[in-house]
Formats: sequence, structure tokens, C-alpha cells
Amino acid sequence: MFRFYDVTGGRILIDGQDIRDVTQTSLRAAIGMVPQDTVLFNDTIRYNIRYGRWDATDAEVEEAARLAQIDKFIRLAPKGYETEVGERGLKLSGGEKQRVAIARTILKAPPILVLDEATSALDSHTERDIQDALDRVARNRTTLVIAHRLSTIVGADEILVLDKGVIVERGAHNQLLAHGGLYASMWNRQREAQMAREILEGTGEDAAAPNRNPPSVEGDGSVQNPNTTPEAEQAFAAAEAE
Repeated sequence: MFRFYDVTGGRILIDGQDIRDVTQTSLRAAIGMVPQDTVLFNDTIRYNIRYGRWDATDAEVEEAARLAQIDKFIRLAPKGYETEVGERGLKLSGGEKQRVAIARTILKAPPILVLDEATSALDSHTERDIQDALDRVARNRTTLVIAHRLSTIVGADEILVLDKGVIVERGAHNQLLAHGGLYASMWNRQREAQMAREILEGTGEDAAAPNRNPPSVEGDGSVQNPNTTPEAEQAFAAAEAE
């Protein structure tokens, strides 16, 4: 059952404007969104990026793709920017689709940005590069970021921490860490997990030939892998516990 209520008090302002005084079309034109689940059209990569701003030139489309760290991938495809992405982008991976959505928003350059888990499908290295591009686009713009990966919001002017739909903490990154509450706890857990991944990535002496030194079998039947260290195994256990 839907219930409708008349608003008799209070206001919602966007850049000083009451939302009751703007049209839906003008509001949508002012907002650029990078969602977690990207919607792509069954057309070319160029078409899907240009959807952010139809009057953009090919050079502007390609520059947006470069900033979104997907230009090199596109140029390796046989048809380049004219490559068909398939129904809902099924020919692209999750990370590739997300980068197309980021390129689309970079091209649009709207006054208001909404980033909903915008880098969730990316590895940490690609995320850092794209985060730099998003930071440049976000300058002098109102930016709302929804994220579980806290590394993407450390530069926010204000962070709202939600627990079961209720705001339990608010403040800048350093303030929340000093407070030692829920945010600080989540930050510490994510940092530990990231350190564990970095240790595991560096354990192999030769990642290209992981079986060069096969595991040995001890007298009790246990297997010892020479390619790992006790520190790496402890880190792996900690990451798995997360």
C-alpha cells in the first residue's frame, strides 16, 4: 500500500535550490551517476560512452575513456571503439562495464556526481588510477559517494556512517579515526585485509611458474609449500576470516 503525504514543513535544497522549484528533466541533466550495476545499451562502446553527452566529439569520448583507464583495452579490440558490447554489456567484464560508466560520467562532467560503489568491480591498482580521475572530475562539484571500500572516501569533506539505516557517526576521515568507533573499526579491518593481500601477492619467488618448487610432504603426511611464508599464511587466514 502506498501512502502520500503533503509536505507542510522543511526543505530539500540542491546547490541552494528547493527541489520543488526544479523540473525532473533539469535535475537529471545536472546529475551524473556511476552505479554499481552499470546499464549499457546493445550498441558500440563509443555510443555507450557518448550517452553521457551526445554532442561530444570523438576526441572527447576517447579522452574520457583514457581517464577511465579503458582506452587501451578498447584499442586492443578488433573494431576498437566500434566494438559491440552486447545486450546489457554481456561481452564486457564487470570491471570493463564499470569503467565505461565512469567514462560516460567523466564526459558528461555534471555539477552533481553520485558514485554508488563506483569502483567495486575493480582491482586495487586500477582503482587507485581511476580514483585520481574521479577526484579531478569531482573538483568544484557536489559529490555524493556511497561506498563500503573506505579507501575511496578518505578525502570527503564529511562522512556519514550508517548502521542499520541510522546515522551513527559523522565527520572527516581523521576525526572518525580519532573517535575510535565503528568507522575506525571498519578502516582497520580493511587495512589488515589489504596488507594480507599484498603479502600473498609477493610470496611467490616466480609468479609465472608457481609449481617450480613443488610442495614437500612431511613425515606426518602434512604438505609444506615452499612458495609461502608463515607471515603470508597468517595474513591469508586473517583475510579469510574477514
